[in-house]
Amino acid sequence: MPEPADQPKWRRRKEARPRDIAAAALEIFGEKGFARARIDEIAARAGVSKGTLYLYFETKADIFRAVVRETVTPNIAAFEEAVLGLDMPFAELVRMLLPRFAEMAAAMPIGRIVKMVVGESRNFPELARVWHDDVVDKAVSVLAARIERAQAGGEIRPGDARVHAFSIMGPMLLGVLWRETFTPVGGVAIDLVAIAHQHADIVLGGLIVEEARP
Repeated sequence: MPEPADQPKWRRRKEARPRDIAAAALEIFGEKGFARARIDEIAARAGVSKGTLYLYFETKADIFRAVVRETVTPNIAAFEEAVLGLDMPFAELVRMLLPRFAEMAAAMPIGRIVKMVVGESRNFPELARVWHDDVVDKAVSVLAARIERAQAGGEIRPGDARVHAFSIMGPMLLGVLWRETFTPVGGVAIDLVAIAHQHADIVLGGLIVEEARP
């Protein structure tokens, strides 16, 4: 379909620039970390001038927020829709979601961003705050809500739903950090999808009520 006559190319391009800058920043942050990433490098990678970048973002922290908003938040929304919207036994849901998480982590530089947030949060606490508020807390809260529903239905043993959520996701995050931190310096390479399948078997063995097992 042809573009409307009242939508000139420069205007469409201008509206896309924040997304272009966020995509470029995701790459630069993943390669260099937050402290060493330079505004002019992000601008060059995005194909804009440094002055143009400052029209949209005042600080590097603002750019990081845009990275989270543009690249991670949509996945959190999809996660929420899957976890709360799919009508299936909780065990089946976990067996589906953990491998999907592993595949997403392989397809996107999420691991490098997590490593950056963990490594630089002392000097840049705003990174940890944004990541906690917009990513981690939302994901844990969604999973905990689904766990509470499964507990009410007699599928899962009693216990703190958030603790159960950490038990489900904790080994996956450890695998992501291992792959980003230790494998590049000679650590054993890991198959995150294989870990997802094995961990699902193990954690569900402890969570699922015997009567709810297939």
